Amino acid sequence: MRRDFTYIDDIVEGVVRVADRPAQPDPEWSAEQPNPSTSNAPYRVYNIGNHQPAELPHVIETLEKCLGRKAEKRFLPMQPGDVVETYADVDDLARDVGFRPDTPLEVGIARFVEWYREYHGVERQ
Repeated sequence: MRRDFTYIDDIVEGVVRVADRPAQPDPEWSAEQPNPSTSNAPYRVYNIGNHQPAELPHVIETLEKCLGRKAEKRFLPMQPGDVVETYADVDDLARDVGFRPDTPLEVGIARFVEWYREYHGVERQ
């Protein structure tokens, strides 16, 4: 299974950039031949994600390395409604605001673990 994990600072950066550039109506939009990726209304919806799906075993290994301990794993079959792979298509975000989240998984997890330990007063083992 592969998932797209996005570091929180990248999400915030994307939201700020979108908020700083309010959408404008598309004057070329036509109700007779609507383009579902644009609108006559001044709003847009963007995916803000890392657009680089990681295999779940790699995510677990990275967490184990950062935490200095092994995870207890219990493998289950695919759950109803689950999908094999998900990731964000950030092409519209890059085109409209010039931003693509790019914090590598290993960096984001290491920063999160460091923050978590400091915030909760958890010492390294």
